[in-house]
Amino acid sequence: MSMETDNPLGTFLRDRRSRMDPVAFGFGGGRRRTPGLRREEVAQRANISPTWYTWLEQGRGGAPSADVLNRLAAGLMLTEPEREHLFILGLGRPPEATYKTSGEVTPRLQRVLDAMPFSPAIIKTATWDVVAWNAAAAMVLTDYGKLPREQRNILRLMFTNPGMKAAQEDWRSVARYVVGSFRADAARAGAGAEIATLVEELSRLSPEFESLWRDNYVAGHADGLKRLHHPEHGLLELEFSALAVDGRPELGVIIYNPATPETAGRIQSLMMRRADPSPAD
Repeated sequence: MSMETDNPLGTFLRDRRSRMDPVAFGFGGGRRRTPGLRREEVAQRANISPTWYTWLEQGRGGAPSADVLNRLAAGLMLTEPEREHLFILGLGRPPEATYKTSGEVTPRLQRVLDAMPFSPAIIKTATWDVVAWNAAAAMVLTDYGKLPREQRNILRLMFTNPGMKAAQEDWRSVARYVVGSFRADAARAGAGAEIATLVEELSRLSPEFESLWRDNYVAGHADGLKRLHHPEHGLLELEFSALAVDGRPELGVIIYNPATPETAGRIQSLMMRRADPSPAD
């Protein structure tokens, strides 16, 4: 079996150090047998024992700790995807999540939403703040653009907005599912501290939320069926799918597709009215 197959962690470390310029990091250039940093130089940058680093490259000494891998990632100036790959090779899992979000969505992501004219779609953070939406979402779900930024939160709307509550066919079941999915998303993203204030606020404002939160129910949020009562077009049946955003683990996309021909027709009617709001003669 080749060394690359037998010790992929060592192969990855050797490859990354071979790409680094010694002079740029204050090490003498001179004549070197191989390109990049020496093992002892990587160990120095990562503040670990040169012997331990050598063993890692040679596949000896057992699995490294998460702390050692984080030091190596910093010393080798790995990108976030490279750091995640390092953890998977070294420990068989990604690094523990550390929540961070700018709340900004690129124009490219917005264009993805806008390319679905009859499928409501939103982008939310792990704390369920809605940070982007398309025109169909504004017509069918909520016109987030008319809300203050701090009010564009799915949990806050679900438990404090009477119109949102009235639109749900079985509000209690939907609310339980939403709270369980929210709990799972926040924990997965390492956002426990970030949701504390929202949880405290909603527990104070809504006895229903407080009861559901104390229940500790956890749910997935991959896909399902949503039934909404639109004030003008009646029942809308929507299939939803939750998708991740590559490179932005703190964001998720939810797309709602019409589940029946009747719903598709009603959404198209809504969107046509939006495009031509003038009353008929």
